[in-house]
Amino acid sequence: MMLWTVKAVGLGVVALALSLELLAWFLRRHRSGRTLNEVLFFPSELACVEQVFNPSSPHFPSSCSPSCPLPHGVETSFSRLLRRILSATSSLDLCVFSFSNMDLRRAVLALQSKGVTIRVLTDKEYAAITGSQIGVLRKAGICVRCDTASVYMHHKFAVVDSRLLITGSLNWTLTAVQSNKENILITEEPELVQPFIQEFHRLWVDNDPARHRYRASEPR
Repeated sequence: MMLWTVKAVGLGVVALALSLELLAWFLRRHRSGRTLNEVLFFPSELACVEQVFNPSSPHFPSSCSPSCPLPHGVETSFSRLLRRILSATSSLDLCVFSFSNMDLRRAVLALQSKGVTIRVLTDKEYAAITGSQIGVLRKAGICVRCDTASVYMHHKFAVVDSRLLITGSLNWTLTAVQSNKENILITEEPELVQPFIQEFHRLWVDNDPARHRYRASEPR
C-alpha cells in the first residue's frame, strides 16, 4: 500500500510538472500574440516626416516648411522606423556601420533632449567620412565609441529601452532609406532582443577608450 502511494505521489508530481510546463508554453504563446513584430522594407516612399516629430502640433502640416513638396500625413516604412526610435523613454543603444541620415540624427537628438540615455557604437573609418553625423552627436554630448578592430563594424541594430530590437540590412543613410532595397525587423521577442543586448555590451566594453589607453601603456 505504501509503495502504491509513493508511486501515485510520484506520478502526481510528474503530471503537475507537465501541467506547469504546458501552462508556461500557453502563456508564452498567448504573450507572443501581443508581442510587437514588424517588418519594414525599403526604399521608403518619400513623404514629409514632420508629423512624426511633432504629432501633437495643431498647425501640422503648416508647421512644415511652406516650400515642402512632399506628401503630408502619409505612413511609410521610414516614418514607422522613426516612430519606433522615438518611442524610447529611458535608453537607446545604437550599433550602426554608417550614420549620415539627418532625420535619424534629428530623432536621436530629440531623444537626448528628453533625457533618454544614448550610446552609439560605430565603425571607426565610416565615422569620419564626409556627411557622417557621428561628429554632430559627439558635439551634442552623446557618448560615442568607435570599433577599433581591423575589420568593419558592420552591425546595423538598435535596442530601445532594453526591450525593443530594430535590426536589418539598413544603414542609417539617406541612400539606404530612399534608394536601396533594404529590410528592417522590429521585435519585442525577449529571445531575440537579449542576444543583441549582450552583443552591444560586449562591443561597448571592448571599445572602451580607457581600456585601450591602458593596453597602450603596458610595457612590451
